[in-house]
Amino acid sequence: MITGELKSKVDRIWDTMWSGGISNPLSVIEQLTYLLFIKRLDELQTLKENKTNRTGKPMEEPIFNKDQDTLRWSRFKETAPETMFETVRDEVFPFMKTLGQKGDGDGESGSTYTHHMKDAMFMMPSPRVLANVVDQLDSIDMSDSDTKGDLYEYMLGKIASAGQNGQFRTPRHIIKLMVDMTAPTPKDTICDPACGTAGFLVEASEYLVAHHSDAIYKTEEARQRFNSQTFHGYDFDTTMLRIGSMNMLLHGVENPDIRYKDSLEESLDNDAEKYSLILANPPFAGSLDYESTAKDLQQVVKTKKTELLFLALFLRLMQTGGRAAIIVPDGVLFGSSNAHKTLRKILVEDQKLDAIISMPSGVFKPYAGVSTAILLFTKTNSGGTDNVWFYDMQADGFSLDDKRTPQSDKNDLPDILARWQNREAEGKRKRTEQSFLVPKSEIAENDYDLSINRYKEVEYDEIEHEPPQNILSKIKKLEDEISKGCEELERLLG
Repeated sequence: MITGELKSKVDRIWDTMWSGGISNPLSVIEQLTYLLFIKRLDELQTLKENKTNRTGKPMEEPIFNKDQDTLRWSRFKETAPETMFETVRDEVFPFMKTLGQKGDGDGESGSTYTHHMKDAMFMMPSPRVLANVVDQLDSIDMSDSDTKGDLYEYMLGKIASAGQNGQFRTPRHIIKLMVDMTAPTPKDTICDPACGTAGFLVEASEYLVAHHSDAIYKTEEARQRFNSQTFHGYDFDTTMLRIGSMNMLLHGVENPDIRYKDSLEESLDNDAEKYSLILANPPFAGSLDYESTAKDLQQVVKTKKTELLFLALFLRLMQTGGRAAIIVPDGVLFGSSNAHKTLRKILVEDQKLDAIISMPSGVFKPYAGVSTAILLFTKTNSGGTDNVWFYDMQADGFSLDDKRTPQSDKNDLPDILARWQNREAEGKRKRTEQSFLVPKSEIAENDYDLSINRYKEVEYDEIEHEPPQNILSKIKKLEDEISKGCEELERLLG
């Protein structure tokens, strides 16, 4: 998380664009995304040049050829504002849109970034604003990949209101918890079917780099798999696709599979049973029309509720043995409709439901105040649920109001991870504790209700009250003292 001087610099850049006339927060981020992309291209070219100078070998696939030298960040940043504006608008932007194209030049081949850049629009209002922003971005040292990522996360965090279709950002520390609990490996094929800004995919990539860097960079084949075949995301918001793609680039993933797709409306035959790990916070947008929903999902559960349809989708996308960590609204856990009960029964009886973590309603503020839970399950198609692990999260390290100020002394997340990693010992815990196990048979007896309050026991402290006679005698004694006091006061006044 960025603080201090770097945070102030980002705030100043934001204010510069805001005062220049770009008032939509998503548009601000999108324009900054393009400039960061341009800067990154120049950095990559410099790395290639340094390698060439060091080895003496010809440069492999240069990004800029000799005729395009003026398009590099390090070159145009030194020019006058009017010249810079014309260069970026008329030359750099068209160059970015064609970068990576092969064959017939239709842009369908090449990187995912190139594909999503097709519809990009240059919206910088004036040479002065562009020059000011370029100058401020250039003053930020982004040689460290963590700085790039944190910078981008901070910018995304400035989108302070929920988007359309139930979209809102998942807090990064909640994403990290879910990734740590599922512990991705280099063999995983990871998918988020409602990826938005790609937060889950980014965190999964950072986990792999931190824990398995030897394996993912061991050979060229392993590196290519990590960069091109491990991460998959869908979204139907083209702006989010561009932002998500750039988010992954800034975190070091070169070519993830991030595609335009309405997950619930399109049949995903090519992706059925393709992924070994699903990480997602799908939108809770209420109801959809039956006609607009994929028929294969309706065969699993007949409903118009998006959160239930996404659950059915996840089961369809997962390989047998695959696992999932997803966020659902509390209604999924105890809803009384046939669709709710059917899906919960499928998770408990046909698959392996591993855990339910109940989260306080303030976790998603200021975006939304809805109560949510994290579901962790494994696809088996043959059952396997013996006990379900429940955890009652009370605090996540931040205040639960709209300000969400850090509170390091109130944070259950480290405890959740520690107990999860040592869950063999959880069977000894009482139902009055913050976490406990519930056997499948008891869940079935309760009509597959998965709300933690159904199983948690509350200990009430026994309060001893004095006998009524003692209380009455004390009242009489007080009344006598008051009466004597009044008489004494009257005597003094008389």
